[in-house]
Amino acid sequence: MFDRVYEPIPTILADLEPGPELGGILACIDVTEVSPHDRITVLQAHHRQRSYYDAQVYRDMAAVVDVMEDGDPQWAAESAAAEIRVALRLTRRATDTELSFALELRQRLPRVWDALVAGNIDIRRAKTFSYATTHLSDATTRRVVDRVIDVAGQLTTGELKARLDRVAMEADPDGAQERYEDAVKDRRLVVERTTSGTANLMGLELPPHRVSAVSRRINHLARSLNTRDDPRSMDQLRADVYLDLLTGNADSSAGGVHIQTDLDTLAGLATHPGELAGYGPVIADIARQVAAEQDGAQWRWTITDPATGQALYNGTTRRRPTVSQRRTVLAHNQTCIFPGCRMPAIDCDLDHRTRWVDGGETTIDNLAPLCRHDHRIRHQAGWTHQPLPNGDHQWITKLGHTYTTSGRPP
Repeated sequence: MFDRVYEPIPTILADLEPGPELGGILACIDVTEVSPHDRITVLQAHHRQRSYYDAQVYRDMAAVVDVMEDGDPQWAAESAAAEIRVALRLTRRATDTELSFALELRQRLPRVWDALVAGNIDIRRAKTFSYATTHLSDATTRRVVDRVIDVAGQLTTGELKARLDRVAMEADPDGAQERYEDAVKDRRLVVERTTSGTANLMGLELPPHRVSAVSRRINHLARSLNTRDDPRSMDQLRADVYLDLLTGNADSSAGGVHIQTDLDTLAGLATHPGELAGYGPVIADIARQVAAEQDGAQWRWTITDPATGQALYNGTTRRRPTVSQRRTVLAHNQTCIFPGCRMPAIDCDLDHRTRWVDGGETTIDNLAPLCRHDHRIRHQAGWTHQPLPNGDHQWITKLGHTYTTSGRPP
């Protein structure tokens, strides 16, 4: 396949901003006739162009409201929604949701709309901004957006949500603490019947550090049961362990908690958010609670410089910690280093950048955490990675595209 003679694509395609010119060029490209490497470039160009068109759709929705003005903004929006609903064959609920988002982009999130027009973000990321800032004042929202919008296109929606949550906590720490306290008062257990005859059991509005500890314990026990003789999938094992724990039938071993915070916050001198592995940003009070509530269980900790976010020191609560090399690698890479993956590093394999069978040594510089899935991708699909001086990692894909990723919190 790779030995074929392929049609070249315009050299400007990778950097051309979306709009009529890009749309015209893309209309003339048959993706089946271009090289494997260039197919990714064409895909990215179409993705930017789609974002551009999505922005125009939301602009047009908001513009319908403008011509309905009669002194009552609420009635103008309802009247416009009726026009849009019939024209686009949408349900009433879907129309209300989409029109509200269109007006929000214009009034509360103008920089997000600009980024969408420019193809720097897509509609999923635009909506992530909306969801993550809905509880903030307009002034705080603008500050949060200004700090994140320029890097939003480089993050997955999960990474973007975590980044926005962290920045929002930093921008309004008192409000974040108040929202947490109000929400946790509403913690509850919900049981739902399903149409298939099964049931769902959910705990809502729970303290995140306790949820993280429970999740790690379940994962720890499920992995210990994952043998060739057991036909259950990991999802089935986790579900069964969950029920066994609640009925008192499971082993009592625990998986531990991993919290990352800066020294000022740990000492009570600042209110910077912490980072709970497998969950994301948590308010400063939760970070301090995790440190204070450990009683016999193992937990790994990393103290970071509040100015740079770089790891300064790390360790475990046990007398005999894990191997020094593993501790150091995990201190500098909190998650799987594969682009976009947020699997906690403590649940990952330690990958030899230069394989052991090829003479690679087991040294800190040659080790990095990769989740089991991405570990297989790296070796079986032919991806390569190497560390950069600033602690990031540069990846080269099978098709020759280069990406840079970091194991630090997004």
